[in-house]
Formats: sequence, structure tokens, C-alpha cells
Amino acid sequence: MAAQAFAERRLGVVNSILVVFELSAIECHSFEGLAKRMRCFCGKRNTPMVLCSEPLLAIVGPTASGKTELALELAQRFAAEIINADSRQVYRGLDIGSAKPTVAERQRVPHHLVDVADPDEEFHCARFLKLAEDAIRGVRARGRRILVVGGTGLYLRVLRGGLFPAPSRDPQLRAQWMARERAEPGFLHRQLVKVDEQCARRLHPRDHVRLVRALEVYYKTGRPMSAWQAEHRFATGKYEVVLLAVDLPRAELYRRIDHRCRCMIEAGLVEEVRDLYARGYGPDLPALQSLGYREIGAYVRGEWSLDEATAAMARATRRFAKRQLTWFRREPIVRWLPPELPAWEHEFYRWWPG
Repeated sequence: MAAQAFAERRLGVVNSILVVFELSAIECHSFEGLAKRMRCFCGKRNTPMVLCSEPLLAIVGPTASGKTELALELAQRFAAEIINADSRQVYRGLDIGSAKPTVAERQRVPHHLVDVADPDEEFHCARFLKLAEDAIRGVRARGRRILVVGGTGLYLRVLRGGLFPAPSRDPQLRAQWMARERAEPGFLHRQLVKVDEQCARRLHPRDHVRLVRALEVYYKTGRPMSAWQAEHRFATGKYEVVLLAVDLPRAELYRRIDHRCRCMIEAGLVEEVRDLYARGYGPDLPALQSLGYREIGAYVRGEWSLDEATAAMARATRRFAKRQLTWFRREPIVRWLPPELPAWEHEFYRWWPG
């Protein structure tokens, strides 16, 4: 049904193009003038025609499921550029622990929203959406397709559905709350349970960025964030985004996670964490409290042995992957595909023919 609906929309756009051609024959008086009109729809010369009505395709799923490798192959085959939807790959310097695409891979296929913030900068959904919209405009102006890749479910949700009109940030309130959190660990989560229990159930007690934002919304509007979200229902999005998820057997996913953690240590994750600390980025920053950086940071500070830190990183990553699977299985209209490339090529041709 989705493919049929899309085909009907495509036919409408093609008919519109034909009308433009007829008008252009009168107005432009030359082939060159008509060619300029054509580029409104086709992008630059020597690039495939990409209609603006084509959907954005998104490769989603749990960490270590092989999204990056699939994305590189498919982006090259379908003339696409990649927009990152991983909340850690936006940070400069968090390379190994975030499994960020290498410089060579980013030269192979253009990537957007990678290395756009320093580790001590706040990076929230509104900023992601603004940068993603800017990138989408640029990619479409070049006549290229857009492939969104990542496992941060909330980023994908706001890209599909937009954001409710939230209040501005309050630096003074934020500073007060974070001071209380440092003095009384768990304070933020306990406060949110009191005013927005539904939102608190969804957030980890150490997710300080989202806990603070939820409290801020409540105290500045008088309404819980969960009520705002229920009313908005992520229903103001500008884009059609098709979610395609990598479906791996759980045992194979966990095997890949354990292998990835060992490979990250061998690739220099310990040295990466030490370098971040040496550059003045403290272990309490949200970016450095994320998977891998939290556990290896404990080793660097002498709190755990390297074996203990590596084992803890693998356990935390498996738990995180389980939460990602739960999130995406609850999302509407997600199509799950096996990890083999031919299945993905077949699915992509359904949405991006030609």
C-alpha cells in the first residue's frame, strides 16, 4: 500500500513537471533556458534525477548490528548522502567509542551531522532537527538522495514528526538543579517522578540532559512534558521517513557487541579517553558518561582494572541494545530486514526506483 501511494504521488509530480516543460517551451525560447528549469527538479548536471517527493530512507536498529556497512554500500549504489542519527557521533573527539565512520568512509560517501559539537556542548533534539533540515535542503539541491543512519530513536522520531513548541532554556534553573544532582545523586530523577512520572519511567537516572529538560518544561509551562508530547503526538513533521531496521538474532547481536568492545580497546579507546581528559573534558560531561567512555573512564581513573571495565562496557552495551530493540519495535511502520545486502537493495528499489 505504501509503495502504491508513493507511486501515485510520483505520477502527480511527473505530471507537474510536464506542465512546467510546456510553459518553459513558451517562456524560455531556448534549450538552455529549458535546461535551467529542468535543474529545479534534477539537481546538478550528471546527477540522477531525484524527485523531492521521494522519501528519506532510514537504516535503524541496535548498536553493532551493521548499519554503517550497509549504509555505505547502499548510499553509493543509490546516489545518496548520509545524515547521522547517532547522538554520540555528533561530538568531536568521540571517535572509537562511538564507532564513528572513519575519515576514509566519510570520503567515500558524504556524511552530515558528524563532528558538529564539542564534548562539553549541549546537543539536544531541537539542534539535531535544525541541522538535519539544513543538510536535507543542501543534499536535495545537489540532486542527491538522503539516507538517515543511526540508533538514536528520539532523533528519528522528531525528524519524522517534528517537535512541540517547547519553552526556552533557563540557565539559572539548570545550574541549580545540576548543583543539587552533584550533591545528591539521583535528585533529578526523584524530582521528575514527583511532577511527571510517565516521563521519568522512560529516562535513565543518569540521563541528566533529558531529566533537566523535562523538569524545565514542567516548571516553565506548568504542564508535564509527557502531556505536551501526548497532545503533539509528533504530528508536525515535514518529511516522509521510511524506517528500515536491521534484524539480527539476539545471540548474534550480543556476539557482535562483545567483539566490538574488544576491538575498541585494541583500536585505542583507552588513549582516546585519556586524551579527552587531558584536553579538559571531565568525566561528568554527558558525552563522557555515555557507553564505553563511562566504563573506560573508570579504568583511566584507577577505579577498575581494564578487564573489569571492558566487561562492564560489554554488559552495558547489551542492555542498551535491548532498549533500542524495544524502542524500534514499538515504533509504527518499521520494516525489519535481515542483515544481508540483497534484501536491502530489493527494499530500496521499492522506494527509490531508477
